[in-house]
Amino acid sequence: MNFKNKSILITGGTGSFGTRFVKRILDDTDCSRLVVFSRDELKQYQLLEQLKISNKEDIDKNRLRFFIGDVRDSKRLDMAMKNIDYVVHAAALKQVPAAEYNPMEFVKTNVLGSENIVQACLDSKVKNVVALSTDKAAEPINLYGATKLCSDKLFTAANNIKGERDIKFSVVRYGNVM
Repeated sequence: MNFKNKSILITGGTGSFGTRFVKRILDDTDCSRLVVFSRDELKQYQLLEQLKISNKEDIDKNRLRFFIGDVRDSKRLDMAMKNIDYVVHAAALKQVPAAEYNPMEFVKTNVLGSENIVQACLDSKVKNVVALSTDKAAEPINLYGATKLCSDKLFTAANNIKGERDIKFSVVRYGNVM
C-alpha cells in the first residue's frame, strides 16, 4: 500500500503490536503523519525516546503525533480522526483472567470502544480501517474471545452501513506468536 502523503492513526499505539507497527511505518513508509493514540502517557514518552535513539536524528514532530485518549471516549476519537486516511485499531484489553474477573471493563473497551472507532471513522474522511483481532475470537470459550468476536462483527458489519462513504472496514486475526 502506498502511504505517500497519507495520514495514519493507530489506536493502542504503545502496546506490543503498536510499537512495532509505529517503528515499521516510520522506517519503511513516507506517510505524511502518524498519530499514536493510547491512554498511557508514560508508554508514549518511552516510545518517543526509543524512536529518537534508533533514528539518530530527531523525529519530525509534524510527522509523528501522540494523542492521549481512550477508545471509550468518542469525542476524543472524533478529534484524533481529523484528516486521517487510514486507521489501525489495535487497542484492546487482552488478559483472559482479567476479563473473567472484570467483564464489563472488557465489554466497554473491546466492544463499545470498537463501536466508537467505527462511528468516528464513518463521521470523518477515513478511507480504510483495519481492526486487529485474535485467534481467541474463533469459537470463543472465554469472555475475552467473545468481546473480540463482537468487535470483529462490528467492523465487518460497518461495511453494510457505510452508505455512499468511500471507506472500507477490515479485520485481521493476529494470533499468538511463539
